[in-house]
Amino acid sequence: MQTIIGGASAGAPADVIKDTDTAHFMADVIEASRDQPVIVDFWAPWCGPCKQLTPIIEKVVLAAKGKVRLVKMNIDENPELAQQMRIQSIPAVYAFVGGRPVDGFMGALPESQIRQFVDNLLRAGGDDETRQIDEALVQAAEQLKTGDVRMAGGIYTQVLQADPSRTEALGGLAQVYVRMGDLEKAREVLAHAPDEVQNDPHLVQARTAIDLAEKAAGAGETAELEAKLDADPDDHATRMELAMALYADGDAKAAIDQLLTIVRRDRDWNEGAARTQLFEIFEALGPKDPVAQSGRRKLTSILFA
Repeated sequence: MQTIIGGASAGAPADVIKDTDTAHFMADVIEASRDQPVIVDFWAPWCGPCKQLTPIIEKVVLAAKGKVRLVKMNIDENPELAQQMRIQSIPAVYAFVGGRPVDGFMGALPESQIRQFVDNLLRAGGDDETRQIDEALVQAAEQLKTGDVRMAGGIYTQVLQADPSRTEALGGLAQVYVRMGDLEKAREVLAHAPDEVQNDPHLVQARTAIDLAEKAAGAGETAELEAKLDADPDDHATRMELAMALYADGDAKAAIDQLLTIVRRDRDWNEGAARTQLFEIFEALGPKDPVAQSGRRKLTSILFA
């Protein structure tokens, strides 16, 4: 398929991470940020959270392969600048673009949030490859929604080759394999995710989709299940199985409608199994999916009628 993301980035330059002081702050941060985003990590040797945070920032910055720089400043050795920057507690992290601070945070954050911080900074700094990746992810999601799973898979693969840390692409590629019926391959894709991002929403959504696909695979034929329901409309077990069969056929809306019917007739049936199944489908579809949004509204209306 056509390459939609620029060629592989060069390795990170040797000075992508450096220490600075008050005398060199203007050159290392202000002037340097006119060419590319610069993150400043204010720390001190006695600060325990600093020792936890700094290696994480270094890891994420190195993974960006020179698209962003990290400058570290010891506030004990440079108290005047820390006062000018109004640093009241550490760790304190500021991001500079175009010679001015554009974002920042205080305290230790997990790696997933640091990556998001850097991604946002690269967008603010006008990084071309980051923009291309963002556009590619939107295109892949559209292809997946319209059913062109092979095209979506190709785009997600390109994104991961350019930036392996993009959990949206990792989860999306797993979803592609779910749609293709290869659940083993979908699990294999997710197994490559580092432990610290296992709770990322994109990966949780993909895992839920895998679980649902496994359940749906055991459902019967829709025609037979519909015939059983015609004979006994209050057979909730059959209606639940029909919902999963419809979901397996790719008709999430019809599956949701069947589950809503169970909740409407007996919301506590089988310890609220229909509601639980609805939430799993909503999770698998994602918060922005219009079918899921409509289903959530209908469920709320039933529960609070």
